[in-house]
Amino acid sequence: MTPPGLRSIAISMPFVIAVGLAAIWVMDQAATVSVTVPPGTSVKVRLDQALASDQSRPGDQFKATLIDAVRVNGKVAIPEGAQIEGKVVDANAPGGLQRTAQLRLTLDSIKADGITYELHTTDVTQYGSGHNRLNAGFVVGAGGGTLVDAVAGGAEEARIRAAAGDGIGSVAITGRKNVRMPAETPLEFRLIEPLVVQSKS
Repeated sequence: MTPPGLRSIAISMPFVIAVGLAAIWVMDQAATVSVTVPPGTSVKVRLDQALASDQSRPGDQFKATLIDAVRVNGKVAIPEGAQIEGKVVDANAPGGLQRTAQLRLTLDSIKADGITYELHTTDVTQYGSGHNRLNAGFVVGAGGGTLVDAVAGGAEEARIRAAAGDGIGSVAITGRKNVRMPAETPLEFRLIEPLVVQSKS
């Protein structure tokens, strides 16, 4: 027969554990706050795969990684390394004398702390040489060069070093050849709608 004192302990232990878990949950919820990332905020990513204007099709999905943390008022709202999915908006191989190769991308979603958020961003468009304009997005890199610089230079073949390290993040544009974005090419998009995320305070 179990002594009364031990029965009391046996009965109360599950209650104590339940109360403790509830307290932890409440504290965790209190530490999570909603943060609004405003339109115009830069979203810098690195492609996880290669893309090309003669291989990609409108609607194709691609994966990328956030390379700079997104901050609001100096605090991290989305950490570096967050997983991103995007899609090909338009892709054209060069043709004849008029059609220049083109590859246009946008971002669809970002996953941070186990939560996936829908994104609405500007597009990034790259054209074959001979075309002198870009859409709202652009290629960026440590060297400061952009795709605009390469096209404006008028070189038959322009190679942009968009990131530190030889050959990493380069984008080749040659005559009327296809536009190619190797894996690890860094690209910059901007939010066109507010993004509300859950962040630890």
